[in-house]
Amino acid sequence: MERLQKVIAHAGIASRRKAEQLIEEGHVRVNGKVVKELGIKVSSSDKVEVDGIPLEREEPIYFMLYKPRGVISSVNDDKGRKVVTDFFPMIEQRIYPVGRLDYDTSGLLILTNDGEFANTLMHPSNQIDKVYVAKVKGIPTKEALKALERGVRLEDGKTAPAKVKMHTVDKKKQTAIVEIIIHEGRNRQVRRMFEAVGNPVLKLKRERYGFLTLQGLKVGDARELSPHEVKQLRALALKK
Repeated sequence: MERLQKVIAHAGIASRRKAEQLIEEGHVRVNGKVVKELGIKVSSSDKVEVDGIPLEREEPIYFMLYKPRGVISSVNDDKGRKVVTDFFPMIEQRIYPVGRLDYDTSGLLILTNDGEFANTLMHPSNQIDKVYVAKVKGIPTKEALKALERGVRLEDGKTAPAKVKMHTVDKKKQTAIVEIIIHEGRNRQVRRMFEAVGNPVLKLKRERYGFLTLQGLKVGDARELSPHEVKQLRALALKK
């Protein structure tokens, strides 16, 4: 037996909070009867409907993908471009990415059909480190690196403090390889941060998400996360 809002969230219909709202507003039926109580629990034999549509309950699954550049972090694209779910042709469940990586950014991306899990990882309060390695134009000054570490002012507000490390410098080509660790997930955040200090990103890869790394994966490869890894990610996201 599981709480009704959790079952709805696991089905990928909505986050648990949104599921609670749907229940309270009378959008949910269990075995033909409208249910507005949040405490109710249901079993696998109960028929659950949201706005008259039967809930298709799926076993939650969790994957990580080494996303290539030139791929959209979505389940479909109206321009016909390759999307991340194209790398899972044998998966029958409706999985979707947790957050996103830009079209031109490669690296570690999590996909799942567990709406509650996805919303927990993406919640602004979570402190999960995301490690990026960027090839940037120009050689960042010490002042630029310190600015990134303190947080830079973007059009949607100042970024949280980051950890920054210079890896290599190519004085001839006037480029540098820089590692940056952030825990926020704003749109194109790393690229915008480097642009703000005068060092536009030429190439970007996310190498780590929390404790997960790309070790053992080639570009375009994916693997299923273990139950222990899923549990660890939840614990990381809920840690304040």
